[in-house]
Amino acid sequence: MAAFHRYAFFETHGGICAIAWGDHGIAGFRLPAENADETRRAMLRRLPAIVEADPPAEISAVIAKLRDYFSGKAIDFSDLRLDLSGQTDLYRRIYDATRRLGWGRATTYGTLAGELDLGPAGAWTIGQAMAKNPIPLIIPCHRVLAAGGKLGGFSAPGGTLSKQRMLELEGLPSVEASPAQQSFGF
Repeated sequence: MAAFHRYAFFETHGGICAIAWGDHGIAGFRLPAENADETRRAMLRRLPAIVEADPPAEISAVIAKLRDYFSGKAIDFSDLRLDLSGQTDLYRRIYDATRRLGWGRATTYGTLAGELDLGPAGAWTIGQAMAKNPIPLIIPCHRVLAAGGKLGGFSAPGGTLSKQRMLELEGLPSVEASPAQQSFGF
């Protein structure tokens, strides 16, 4: 039987977000989007049987931390319970390592791959895991950069300009993004 998940919308300085949770912890997060419909569609694509609900106290506390993050406050998400049951063992290892990157710290795909002994294709594997991250920001994929500290990709709303904005919120130096990417300007 599939896990039962619930979700709630909330506003931040960056836009409308959504968080999904189940009995085993946070199962999904949607970075700021311009409207609730876009956010709802994204959550339903990832978790088709999800149901909108009022968040319990544990999730309300997480929502408060997420709002604080988008207000520019240094927030640590590493202690939150996550439901990564749908992920492979390798992706769970990658996400666990990524969660150790604290506020204002970044690494590269290659460095993270080396720390996990992933071999020659490791940086590519890290990139694939980041692109499929079900809980961005809480699993801080925005803190993983391409070789040479270049921005690299970002599949969340707003693309690489949103990634850059999140890094800037954390006081990391600005990295040039491709003008082809769009952003919501949060």
